Amino acid sequence: MTEPTATSVDTELLAEPRLVVEPGVAARVAAVAVPVLQGMGYRLVRIKVSGDAGCTVQIMAERPDGSMQLEDCEAISRALSPVLDVADPIERAYRLEISSPGIDRPLVRRSDFERYTGHLVKIEMAVAHQGRKRFRGVLAGVEGDAVRIRRDDPRPDEDAEVLLVMEDISDARLVLTDELIEESMRRGKAAERELRRELGLAPPQPAHAKKSDPAKSQKPKPKPGDKPAHKPGKKPAPTNTKKHRLAAERARRGEIDPSEGD
Repeated sequence: MTEPTATSVDTELLAEPRLVVEPGVAARVAAVAVPVLQGMGYRLVRIKVSGDAGCTVQIMAERPDGSMQLEDCEAISRALSPVLDVADPIERAYRLEISSPGIDRPLVRRSDFERYTGHLVKIEMAVAHQGRKRFRGVLAGVEGDAVRIRRDDPRPDEDAEVLLVMEDISDARLVLTDELIEESMRRGKAAERELRRELGLAPPQPAHAKKSDPAKSQKPKPKPGDKPAHKPGKKPAPTNTKKHRLAAERARRGEIDPSEGD
């Protein structure tokens, strides 16, 4: 696999800082991991250090376009493991796990909130806003240093929309919905096509070529006995017009012969 490099991706997105960061041990791991990830063309999303069943260090990462394949996780693990062994940010033995952010992913950068505007989110604040720390609603956009949330659970005395300062957010995560799954599938297919081009498994797309809708470009072949399809741009003639309904009613009353032509 050809690993992405900082010269083949949008360097501005690659260097974009996280606004939601971890404290303590996870912050020490992040300080070691970020330079390695950026040098390979990836962005750090989130680090979670868990003590369940021993110590596990989970590192979520992604490409700047939000995609992440199994091969990417393996490449990061091979590159990052020896660096962490030397830096030794954790004082006990641990198991390293590299993963993608997932569909119901954390939102940690300004571009994350912009990219997923219109989707349902859950947000927990480090600093209370209007006496509350937990909010749930639809992302309605980014305004300055804050995100607008259209809440789905406001009390009668509360505003339906709130502005939450991004740097005061301790955790923000997408909520799994049918719309989110559909968008994730579209992004995944686009990332797979791009990866195949990078590996030389598919021809590069011509600069003048227009992106087509796969659902429109893949038409089923006609079968023997099938009726010819209507010409594009022309709607089929209606089969239940007012004229037909009136004629049927007159025929029922015996006023005209039903076999009579129009």
